[in-house]
Amino acid sequence: MYSLTGLKLKNPTILAAGVLGTTGASLQRVAQEGGAGAVVSKSIGPEPKKGHPNPSMLKLNCAFLNAMGLPNPSYQEFKGELEIAKASANVPVIASIFGGSAKEFVKVAEGLLPGKPDAFELNLSCPHAEGYGAAVGSNPCLVETITAAVKEVSKLPVWVKLTPNVSDIRTIGKAAEAGGADAVVAINTVKAMAIDIESGYPLLGNRSGGLSGPAIKPVAVKAVYDLYAALELPVIGVGGVSGWEDAVELMMAGASAVQVGSAVYDSLDVFSKISSGIEAFLDRKGYRDVKDIIGLAHEMV
Repeated sequence: MYSLTGLKLKNPTILAAGVLGTTGASLQRVAQEGGAGAVVSKSIGPEPKKGHPNPSMLKLNCAFLNAMGLPNPSYQEFKGELEIAKASANVPVIASIFGGSAKEFVKVAEGLLPGKPDAFELNLSCPHAEGYGAAVGSNPCLVETITAAVKEVSKLPVWVKLTPNVSDIRTIGKAAEAGGADAVVAINTVKAMAIDIESGYPLLGNRSGGLSGPAIKPVAVKAVYDLYAALELPVIGVGGVSGWEDAVELMMAGASAVQVGSAVYDSLDVFSKISSGIEAFLDRKGYRDVKDIIGLAHEMV
């Protein structure tokens, strides 16, 4: 059993927000069939939102490019799905929430509390939803205020998901820490775009979006490394994790656990494979547990 911000996980792998987390049944499937140590829901907001027009997701040679636009049914409609996940997943269920202000974040958090989530993850990092996500999360003052506001209305652990689309992610991490965050999650997708050279048209319906998958792993590693050195709270690594080697690399940079997103589309049991790979690596290298490798790269000076 693995402990993270007071939650008990069977292994340090977590389903990232927005991937197979749209229903309680899908969250259950990822936990039971996929072997995830915990699951994070899709991001839920104060009002129903259709999201951006199609095409909203593309597979590139090195990554995925998406501009979903935070589609969601609102917290009123999602509360029932959260209850289903809590009743059947048998792992911690974290509710990802978003809003355009501290007031909206509080409204969503309080509205989902009856669904009994195990923690909240504040989406302060989506790069393609105007007025939400990174538009809010790139402002340290707003990050601190929003984090503190959610902490004030809930005793649950609060994770803050950070955007890499800033000049210094440590400043945003420190703001989350000052607001009382229990952990930070790094990173969300990187601003990106693709164009059809035959027509000249952008390939996404929203024109630009966020890059995920293997291409952004080095960005995630650097962000986690910097945050681990700057903060006193756990860092959860996410970005380009598709195998156990990626997870180990992020942990050596300072991640206490890893989230998996795009790789789920290739194999649902990626969580079990990563967990088993980590265990085999620890045994081969003579480490007692994952704590022995968290932040190891910082000692290599």
